[in-house]
Amino acid sequence: MTRSPTDGAGGPRVVVVGATGNVGTSVMRAFAERKDGVAVTGLARRLPAWRPEGTAWVAADIDPGGTALVPHFRGADAIVHLAWRFQPTHDPVTTWRTNVLGSIRVFEAAAEAGVPVVVHASSVGAYSPGPKDRFVDESWPTHGWPRAAYCREKAYLERYLDAFALSHPGIRVVRMRPGFLFKRESASQQRRLFAGPLLHPQLVRHSLVPAVPDLPGLRFQALHTDDAAAAYVEAVMRPVHGAFNLAADPPLDAAALARLLDARPLRTPLPPLRVALSAAWRLRLAPASPDLLDAVLRLPLMDCSRARATLDWEPRHTAEDALRECLEGMHARAGMDTAPLAV
Repeated sequence: MTRSPTDGAGGPRVVVVGATGNVGTSVMRAFAERKDGVAVTGLARRLPAWRPEGTAWVAADIDPGGTALVPHFRGADAIVHLAWRFQPTHDPVTTWRTNVLGSIRVFEAAAEAGVPVVVHASSVGAYSPGPKDRFVDESWPTHGWPRAAYCREKAYLERYLDAFALSHPGIRVVRMRPGFLFKRESASQQRRLFAGPLLHPQLVRHSLVPAVPDLPGLRFQALHTDDAAAAYVEAVMRPVHGAFNLAADPPLDAAALARLLDARPLRTPLPPLRVALSAAWRLRLAPASPDLLDAVLRLPLMDCSRARATLDWEPRHTAEDALRECLEGMHARAGMDTAPLAV
């Protein structure tokens, strides 16, 4: 008989897979700050020096052929799966191996261990192209943008979880679909993953960015990572299932980015910018592929009313506040004492 996350003496036991990254560190901290006896174990390939009070750590690798996961999951009341590999974008086989095949290992190990709750980090990137002038709910198709590896992988796992939920009706499956996630401590990691050596930290400040490209379709949603973590905690602790959109107001566009950088929006045609980005990516000067830019320009805007109503969730930060904090963190070379977030 499976247990619910509210049963058992001493509170539930939650295992966070991928606990040292941008989202994982916020989720670990959010659980650690609760006063209801939640026991939290973080799984990571490289154990951190950072240890929130009351948490435990285990070295584990989700890659096929990696660490056996079932022993670490036995007795857990919930698994929060956050592990994800963004690089190398030039080798989609490698990211597929970790992100898709590794995630499937997590889900199957959770089922074998008898874990009653699985919360998975999906993404706005799983969604099919959609509107920029209105908001879509969780019923919008999740076929991704097929040319971008990140979107393909997120969309594939949505299909896999459709079948997984049908095959394991006793497991409560939750999928979180956040927008872009920012916090100060993730700044160095995000600069490495998405900007690379072309963006020196000292350049991320007012007066040094004269203009922001105003591209067709450049309107997207963001969220402070700590606010996303609060939603993950509620998804574990409440008897909910299914998908939840997560984003803060307002949607960000070229005008908002220009305000944050004290710059001006400059109407820019996409083709020449894409050619330049493609050349930089092929020369390995830019880590983010042009296909990811194509995906961003096609992402729908999400309606987050289900999370607000069902999880009783409300972001504490605006989208502009979250991005401002990350930009300031880039300039200050901010990070954390974990391998993914190290400066």
